[in-house]
Amino acid sequence: MPPDWPRTRKNGMRKSLAFLAFSAALAAPASADAQNTIKIGDLNSYALMSISTTHYKRGADLAIEQINAVGGVLGRKLEIVTRDDGGNPGEAVRAAEGLVSSDKVDMLTGTILSNVGLAVTDFAKHRKIFFLASAPLTDKIVYGNRYTFRLRASTYSHAAALVPLAANSSKRWALVYPNFEYGQSATESFKRLLKQAQPDVQFVTEQAVPLGKVDAGAVAQAVDDAKPDAIFNVLFGSDLAKLVREGETRGVFKGREVVSLLTGEPEYMDPLRSDAPVNWLVTGYPWYAIQTPEHKAFLDAYQKKFNDYPRIASLVGYDAFKAIAAGIAKAGNTDSEKLADAFKGLTFDSPTGKVTFRAQDHQSTFGLYVGRTDVKDGKGYMKSFEYIDGSKLQPSDAEVKQWRPAQAN
Repeated sequence: MPPDWPRTRKNGMRKSLAFLAFSAALAAPASADAQNTIKIGDLNSYALMSISTTHYKRGADLAIEQINAVGGVLGRKLEIVTRDDGGNPGEAVRAAEGLVSSDKVDMLTGTILSNVGLAVTDFAKHRKIFFLASAPLTDKIVYGNRYTFRLRASTYSHAAALVPLAANSSKRWALVYPNFEYGQSATESFKRLLKQAQPDVQFVTEQAVPLGKVDAGAVAQAVDDAKPDAIFNVLFGSDLAKLVREGETRGVFKGREVVSLLTGEPEYMDPLRSDAPVNWLVTGYPWYAIQTPEHKAFLDAYQKKFNDYPRIASLVGYDAFKAIAAGIAKAGNTDSEKLADAFKGLTFDSPTGKVTFRAQDHQSTFGLYVGRTDVKDGKGYMKSFEYIDGSKLQPSDAEVKQWRPAQAN
């Protein structure tokens, strides 16, 4: 059934607390510094990408509220200090320096754009401060240093989830992607994995477009002129909306398989409403149809607090702070060296199940929902889907050794 949103769920708070609240054992007995907070510096593109970051902050706030309600971690409560990174690597580094030097945060988290995430990753390396990259997807985030870990599934994992369903159905592919780190990384991973699965595949056109400035008519026409059997799309946000509408008007998608990253996420599906694509193969977040007890508890708590339904960014923000709390508890303090050690192999409970940070590359096993899109009652949704645990979508240890220098561990 398609979602019926935004309906507030008035019952089930007791069940949500049973799952979502950290065990009181996490909180140590009161001590002399029990009144001190653990300050976590959060960097995100709050103005540029409010469609996602608003919901990320809500998820973070819900997690912090639940953690603090049972005494915090090590007898100290969590405090989030937010800064806008401007969607710009240079501005992000300046904001990170301010958080560390002026605000005296204990660690960093956040970022959504991959080029910004990479800049903060480099900052963390040089300043030797722990950084949990919550949402940037480029594979390069985890190439890199002892102090950086990543929560969301990488572009490699997204491609690995889609390729088995896309391979062998089509030989001639058109590629459409935003021309910055995320789009380039996603396309590179998809091409590499598809070539492995289908050696005779052909890539007949690549349309690399400026982020936020797509000429959708020209792109749609170029794709159609190349006469592909299938289309791989990495555009998101307003660029995606423009491509969908121009492509439908010109009949570009008719009779062609369309494989599309992130399109099933409500941040990008919901604004399209009745213009949402039909039968695209996508990654997404069908919050309205996930029936596990863990997710129902999260959904109940989120809707009770915000009178709204969660987006994928809500889940990412929530999980980021649950992971941070679990990591601090394991480390015994907020020292970056001890946090870096503690996060290797760290497992925490998420609304989607247990998630583990791999020791070999600092990538979490945050999973993916993969399925087909449809429209009903004027709304786009994922009509069918499966959840793939992130542990099944990771590069091999041999590949990790090629990409990641030994000293990064």
